[in-house]
Amino acid sequence: MSALLEVQDLQTAYGSSQVLFGISLTVAAGGVATLLGRNGMGKTTTVRSILGLTPPRSGEVRFLGERIDGLSPDRIARMGLALVPEGRQIFPNLSVEENLRAFAANRRASSQPWTLDRVYELFPALAGRRRHMGNQLSGGEQQMLAIGRALMTNPQLLILDEASEGLAPLIREQIWACLAQLRAQGQSILVIDKYVQRLIQLADAHTIIERGRVVWSGNSAGLAADPALWHRYLGV
Repeated sequence: MSALLEVQDLQTAYGSSQVLFGISLTVAAGGVATLLGRNGMGKTTTVRSILGLTPPRSGEVRFLGERIDGLSPDRIARMGLALVPEGRQIFPNLSVEENLRAFAANRRASSQPWTLDRVYELFPALAGRRRHMGNQLSGGEQQMLAIGRALMTNPQLLILDEASEGLAPLIREQIWACLAQLRAQGQSILVIDKYVQRLIQLADAHTIIERGRVVWSGNSAGLAADPALWHRYLGV
């Protein structure tokens, strides 16, 4: 598979405090990749650097072969990157349907764009709650809405920061099933989460970071074969 997203030697700081020290990773077109590590190791900063929210000090970010580091976040989003942020960040005073409609876009003129009906088919729980306000939803429903909202932009790359954090086990399984379904449909995904066993089943490539540096990268077979790696860097 060809590379959709390529991150090379990313270095990012907040003021005088450097957080990333040469992060590199790749997401293949039509593939699923993960970014793993304990809390506070730089995963969210990496995502923010990719999306232009916290511009890197050095390094390169290429999307479809074009450099996007240095571009504004809105321009990067319009190129086809969509984020499901940590904490979901849905609009609490808009209904489910209004949250979805607010992000509807088909800039690449997809022949099968994401629509309200497609999102409701993917998440039937949202269909029955379509007129409820965002702040009336459970945590699991909010996460479904956050994913649906990102899909309504018809992204080429879907990025999920803490995909199943704080969710009940049953809802978490529904999210994994949703991501597997998206993968089967050819959606490219970069996912941050801590459930390594589920990610091994879902993803092709994995990158582990520790204190802003890549300490391991490889495929699912390599990660599955080395549980000691999980305990050392992921605390599982």
